[in-house]
Amino acid sequence: MGVDLRQVVAGILTLTMFVMLGNMIKRDHFDSVEEKFPGEARDVQFDNGNVEQGLVTLAKKSNGPWLEDSQELKSCWTDSSFEVVEESRGYVTFSLTNGPEYHVSQIADAVVVAKYIGATLVLPDIRGSKPGDERNFVDIYDVEKFIKNLDGVIKVARKLPDKISIRNLAVVKVPNRVTEEYIKENIEPIFRSKGNIRLATYFPSVNMRKATQKNVDSVACLAMFGSLELQTDVNEVVDLMVERIRSLSRKSDGQFIAVDLRVDILEKKGCHGSSATGAKSCFSPQEIALFLRKLGFDKDTTIYLTQSRWDSSLDVLKDIFPKTYTKESIMPADKKVKFLESENSEFEKVIDFYLCALSDVFVPAISGLFYANIAGKRIASGKTEILVPAEIPGTSAPLTKFISPYIMKKNHLAYSCFC
Repeated sequence: MGVDLRQVVAGILTLTMFVMLGNMIKRDHFDSVEEKFPGEARDVQFDNGNVEQGLVTLAKKSNGPWLEDSQELKSCWTDSSFEVVEESRGYVTFSLTNGPEYHVSQIADAVVVAKYIGATLVLPDIRGSKPGDERNFVDIYDVEKFIKNLDGVIKVARKLPDKISIRNLAVVKVPNRVTEEYIKENIEPIFRSKGNIRLATYFPSVNMRKATQKNVDSVACLAMFGSLELQTDVNEVVDLMVERIRSLSRKSDGQFIAVDLRVDILEKKGCHGSSATGAKSCFSPQEIALFLRKLGFDKDTTIYLTQSRWDSSLDVLKDIFPKTYTKESIMPADKKVKFLESENSEFEKVIDFYLCALSDVFVPAISGLFYANIAGKRIASGKTEILVPAEIPGTSAPLTKFISPYIMKKNHLAYSCFC
């Protein structure tokens, strides 16, 4: 009887997979990594250190070590903490760029600047990563709620008055999480001289650590966590996708894992290299699959990937977790033309951002601002189940060892704003 070559190859692959599972070595959190950002960004530095135990209750189930939601937090800021809005002295304009993870921070900085210098904030446009990839604020975010949420804090204009040319505006660079000292020394003098300015936020580092000062910066907190909401059409497609994923997750009580894993970033040079601290900045589909399997999630676990369309490199993940999906297989057919098949990539990024914030477990396979700002939204809503990928030594490492230090050490900026 002849030998079936396909069976031989399949046997070798299966044996190799189990050998890898049994020999995974040191744990490499990427909470301290190096990554480059657009513009003048510098190396990203995340917190690293020993993780405290006992802060999370495990909900042991037959199909995996799912975690229980913690209590939803309440905002520490109040309306009474905002000073009375003065008569506007001019206008502040800016653009949202590089995706929703940047939008959150750019909005916060713009609101803080406008509040401090007593200016009217003009609704921003949205610019994607490709030339000509531009949208209006109303295409993605709810304008009416944005204006309402900031009412009494700053004045918001829908557009710049016709008599003011955007070409004549002085461009001012603003570091992310801008301070009052920086505004006073570097922005206010230009605003007083020119009357109107255009902000250009840059990211020297991903700094989402908890504020050190005792007093809560109410304006920054409101802007970052209480101003942006999706417009109706975008919010609807996110809800429909979440509903679809949960319907596919019956064997895990409707729970699913969202993994920020994008092939184009994984293929970049240096993505899998180690930084000076020895930490990895991203993990491959195979590493994510082994990580989750080693933690105890079984083959019926449902996984959503931020990768838009299927790539052959993801097959190894689907082999271990057959219920692994991308947007193209989850999004309703009547929504694909607008949100998936258009030339604009901003819709896809926004959908991923909010879907990852709503998932039962979030796994950042890629370090950076997406991970940091998703963590903030999840902390605010009580969804603190964020597992940082790592190679697990042995077979007895507790799940709590891999909860994000943002959660276990409560050192995220969100803990300055919510209590």
